[in-house]
Amino acid sequence: MISPTALKKLAAKHGTPLFVVDHSELRANYAMFKKYLPRVQAYYAVKANSDPAIVRTFYKAGASFDVASMPEFENVHENIKHLPAKARQDWIWDKIIYANPIKPIETLRELNQYKPLVTFDNFEEIKKIKKHAPQAGLVLRLKVANTGAMVELSSKFGASPGEAVDMILEADRQGLTVEGLSFHVGSQTTNFENYVQAINLSANIYQEARDRGYTKMNLLDIGGGFPAPYDASVKPFRELANVINRELDRLFPKGVQILAEPGRFFCATAATAVSKIVGKAVRDGKLCYYINDGVYHTFSGVIFDHCHYHLKAFKKGPTQICSVFGPTCDALDVVSMAENLPENLEIGDLLYSEQIGAYSHASSTYFNGFPPAVVIHVNE
Repeated sequence: MISPTALKKLAAKHGTPLFVVDHSELRANYAMFKKYLPRVQAYYAVKANSDPAIVRTFYKAGASFDVASMPEFENVHENIKHLPAKARQDWIWDKIIYANPIKPIETLRELNQYKPLVTFDNFEEIKKIKKHAPQAGLVLRLKVANTGAMVELSSKFGASPGEAVDMILEADRQGLTVEGLSFHVGSQTTNFENYVQAINLSANIYQEARDRGYTKMNLLDIGGGFPAPYDASVKPFRELANVINRELDRLFPKGVQILAEPGRFFCATAATAVSKIVGKAVRDGKLCYYINDGVYHTFSGVIFDHCHYHLKAFKKGPTQICSVFGPTCDALDVVSMAENLPENLEIGDLLYSEQIGAYSHASSTYFNGFPPAVVIHVNE
């Protein structure tokens, strides 16, 4: 991570609020994933942080990409414009999965020219794909356990296992090709059993599909959910990788392609937010600091990602439990109601928050007229 001294220098040069991205950390996280899951091709979930510079770094490192909208698709597509047309088409098939199970008709029409790989999880989506993107390859997303995940996804997406093969056969009847299966165990999943159950369920559905005459599947997408090391309660990634490798090797032959969609794991630890104290008050006996960044900006994950980001001060001194508020006039703009910070901080002093690279700046708005933090890239 970037040192406090370096952060202070950047703040002095660029002002605040800042969102500082360390690309050496991005590359290290990608290398760790490949080291411990060598059989798995990583498709970076662009929604975690869609900054084009981050996309370029992962592209250069060898990553593929999980996109969920046409702007995300175009973001990735910008990085391959130098390739010849035929190579570009092959790259899209091998390097991009459109992993949003529900797609607008306009999106399907636009995607069709690329013969994309897309996910689906219901019968209505089969009809839409057949009519508007018949050149697509399909991946059926399954509903799996999300127990212990910080962000649960199974109530919104995923085909019931009991209907899965019926959907595969219906897509086949419509003249579409189902290339394989996918699942998502929920974001920031620390319950490794979710992966075990999901991989075993996928193997069972593979077998049922074969038993009922469908033999075209050759792909398994194990989704995202790989936990970022926010604190000591998160077990080392290698332990999760050992669990996944064991089940994959036991249940899926080497010829089956294995994909994954890491987002948070790749970028969470690679960014630090730097903000400035713009106000200070004591309310009901509690010290309150107001900073020039908040939940409508870099700290949006407090609301949208169920995440808590700890703040640190550059200045030392006796500490107490404080409240930290963002700069807007909305009472929702609460960064933390219980942050242990020095009591001697003054207006103009700086705070910083580490491990804030995922699902944070990507959701920034201009609410109340306050602009998002300036993004600074280091070690590109």
